[in-house]
Amino acid sequence: MTAAGDATLTRRLLELAEGYRITQLLAIAVRLEIAERLADGPRDTAELAEAAGVHEPSLFRLLRAFAGLGLVSRVGDRRFGLTPLGACLAAGHETSARARVLLHADALYDWWPDLLGTIRTGENFFQRRHGTDAWTFRARDGQRESVFDDAMQEGSSQRARAVVAAYDFSAFRTVVDVGGGRGSLLARILASYPSVSGVLFDQPHVVADAPQTLVAAGVSDRCRVVAGSFFDGVPDGGDAYIMSMIIHDWDDDPAVKILDHCRHAMAPSGRLLLIERVVDVDAANALSTALWDLQMMHGLSGRERSEDEFRALFARAGFRLTRVVPFADIAVIEAVPEMRT
Repeated sequence: MTAAGDATLTRRLLELAEGYRITQLLAIAVRLEIAERLADGPRDTAELAEAAGVHEPSLFRLLRAFAGLGLVSRVGDRRFGLTPLGACLAAGHETSARARVLLHADALYDWWPDLLGTIRTGENFFQRRHGTDAWTFRARDGQRESVFDDAMQEGSSQRARAVVAAYDFSAFRTVVDVGGGRGSLLARILASYPSVSGVLFDQPHVVADAPQTLVAAGVSDRCRVVAGSFFDGVPDGGDAYIMSMIIHDWDDDPAVKILDHCRHAMAPSGRLLLIERVVDVDAANALSTALWDLQMMHGLSGRERSEDEFRALFARAGFRLTRVVPFADIAVIEAVPEMRT
């Protein structure tokens, strides 16, 4: 290889190594509310600096970096406007990533330097560092819990539209959303299918904010909210049990326990619907899925699974995989209970 070729490879490696800078730049854009401040049109840096309460020359240099990332566009000597990409950092934007950017830049950012410890020991970050699991650790800190819940709500709300577009729920009478958070997914399903009723099930502190989501969607009269832990059991009476990005949080043994509770709660004709990433080494999103698999392993001792791994997991819990309905970078994985003997 030529010296020029070697230099190109080196630059690419350094771009990868320097990714930490981008993470923190995005978080600063969120904290300074750059997207919100530019929502009504371009502004000069003096206006922005006064509104944000920061040093104008430093803000100007920051905005040049934002322009290089495509978050803003430079429309004058010291004047900047918002781009469609930058708009996704605004709170309330239809495809906002604001809460998830903060989760990555704070909590998740702190985990990753210790990934090698997980590789060496097989124990996740929280087991080794704090002697407990991530859920218990977050429950001790209201701020961390709030950031996490906001990020999960943000992702769930945006996935919901794609789920309803990809899968037909019209055959069901009652959909039970296990680990359904504040109800964004279930609210979208019920709003799209007026003949369907729902049961939202999650921990008490999570579902405490669910009623406002259900009321806003106009479906509160068709949805019952139940608080509890899916390790103790799940509400019965549903003919579809849906879990969105839940099973990947857990290794096989606890995952089987959750699935087993669903199997015993549903009728023999019921359906299990998991919304998860599916590992496929040949897929275009293989790197993204591999990174999420490491995230699950490192933080939670969980995992992303291939179709064959889902099939084996279902078999242990008394289910049979019937089909995989892909959409975006994830899928609805459908299973039915095996005949009980």
